[in-house]
This record gives sequence, C-alpha cells and structure tokens, in this order.
Amino acid sequence: MIKRFRLHISFLLAILLLAGYGGADDAKPPSFQIVVHKENQTAELSRKELSRIFLKKTTTWKDGQKIQPVDLQEASDLREDFSTIVLRKKISRVKSYWQRKIFSGRGVPPPEKLSEAEVLRFVEENPGAIGYVSADAKVNPEILRRLDWKRD
Repeated sequence: MIKRFRLHISFLLAILLLAGYGGADDAKPPSFQIVVHKENQTAELSRKELSRIFLKKTTTWKDGQKIQPVDLQEASDLREDFSTIVLRKKISRVKSYWQRKIFSGRGVPPPEKLSEAEVLRFVEENPGAIGYVSADAKVNPEILRRLDWKRD
C-alpha cells in the first residue's frame, strides 16, 4: 500500500512539473511588438484589452477616437504567434469568429496587410490604428511608438 501511495505521489509530482514546464513559454519575450501612432495617448494595455481590440469588442480609445486594428496576412508566422499569445486562439478559430460576425452582419475583421512594412505604413497614416510587427522591426519614433502591454 505504501509503495502504491509513493507511486501515486511520484506520478502527481511528475504531472505538476510537466504542467509547470509548459508555462515557461510565458516567460520568453514575444516575437512581436505592438505599434501605435505617436499621437496615441495610451501608455499600456493588458493582453485581454489587446485581444478585445483585435476582435473589435473594444472600438474606441479612451479619448473617443476610433480604434483601427490591422493584421498581418493569415499565412504569417508572426500572425500565428500574435493570435496564439494575445487572442489565445489559432488563426482558424479567429477566422471562424469573423465568419460568424460577417454572416450575422455584426462586424468585419481588421484589414490584413501582406508585410510588416504595410502594417507600419497603415499605422503611420491612421492615428487611431494599432498593429503588430516583429520584435526587431525598426519603428520610426517620429511617427510611431511601441505600446507596452502586459500578459495576464
């Protein structure tokens, strides 16, 4: 009986260690950065707030300006990372979400851009815009700024 108890305890500890190991990815920095127009007064957002913005559940900034999220194309690895980390959904689930919204007449997805340069240009041209580009992308500080965000 004691051997069986020890075996169960060992098994449970192994499961807990493996479960904790899965969270190690949360500690590594994301492969992307969030960019907004330099006129945007928002200093920081949570992951949940970012998710609501990109799913268009939140549609205005605190100053009342319309939020204009912009996505990379579906085939982008960076979009996959962003969707997994921020939206906590695979791209296929995000597409299903938007198909339901479109079908019901309650919304359209953010525009998709073919490259990071196009995302940056979109955000430069639209003060209410928000987008994401690779963590090492060069952002023109005269027009854009990196927005801090917290994982929750």
